Amino acid sequence: MTSTVVAGAGGFIGGHLVKRLLQDGHEVRAVDVKPIDEWYQVHDGADSYTADLSEKDAAYRAVDGAGEVYALAADMGGMGFIENNKAACMLSVLTSTHLLMGARDCHVERFFFSSSACVYAADKQLDTEVTALVESDAYPAMPEDGYGWEKLFTERMCRHFREDFGLQTRVARYHNVYGPNGTWTGGREKAPAAICRKVAMAKLHGDSAIEVWGDGLQTRSFMYIDDCLEGTLRLTRSDITEPLNVGSSELVSINEMMDIVCDIAGVELERIHDLSAPQGVRGRNSDNTLINRLMGWEPSISLRKGLERTYDWIENEVLAAAAAGDRVNV
Repeated sequence: MTSTVVAGAGGFIGGHLVKRLLQDGHEVRAVDVKPIDEWYQVHDGADSYTADLSEKDAAYRAVDGAGEVYALAADMGGMGFIENNKAACMLSVLTSTHLLMGARDCHVERFFFSSSACVYAADKQLDTEVTALVESDAYPAMPEDGYGWEKLFTERMCRHFREDFGLQTRVARYHNVYGPNGTWTGGREKAPAAICRKVAMAKLHGDSAIEVWGDGLQTRSFMYIDDCLEGTLRLTRSDITEPLNVGSSELVSINEMMDIVCDIAGVELERIHDLSAPQGVRGRNSDNTLINRLMGWEPSISLRKGLERTYDWIENEVLAAAAAGDRVNV
């Protein structure tokens, strides 16, 4: 049996994807640059090992003999990280390039690349009442500086590797994926995890207020991890060759998401708005017209349901850290 390779398997989405592929009966090769004891999930059924896939030889070894490759490996995090680490984000192009070259030369059947809604033109995301982004809104190009440019560039490489070499590439533009078993502290966490952590810690310590980045009016859509996995697998096995939005169309403000988390936690908290903190675009939402038309499917897990599962996991992590006397980096 040929292997299914997950590059970036030690990360949040990668760990969940390895689990799903194993459940579906695949032979999985899981690779990440981090030491295995730093992976978010390690699954006994997978061939898991550490390698720096930005190096050409390591990338070729990883994809040799594979039928499918899921390229999730990237140096990234939430808005606080990508706004302050633009060069590091762009260096992920080395990993993407070498994985594509290896997939071409090792005759991989399908190559999936995880792109991002950060590729979309900034001038279409200036209002909180944003018009949902359709796939064509990526051009004329004006993506998120650093991270968004790397994603858009690799999208083009996927297209040209398909056109020039016949490698079957598939590209998903993820919109704010969240869920348990991911980053929730340390500076790379995204908004849902950060809010869940802040609420859980305030509840634990009896605090009456928490800090919110920005005015809280900025809007986003957030996709629960199970929907992300389903969309990823459907797209990879489809005949859809152009980049496709894979995201929820449920638009919510940061203040509204905080209301949901506080309600789940059973607390009422004041908000201290830090207007100097990184905020990203004012509004971003996924237009799911194309994915509905081409696949007859779109993400459907509500934000409330996804946050209930996410908050429960993060609160347990906060409580475990407190019981162990560990300092939580906020």
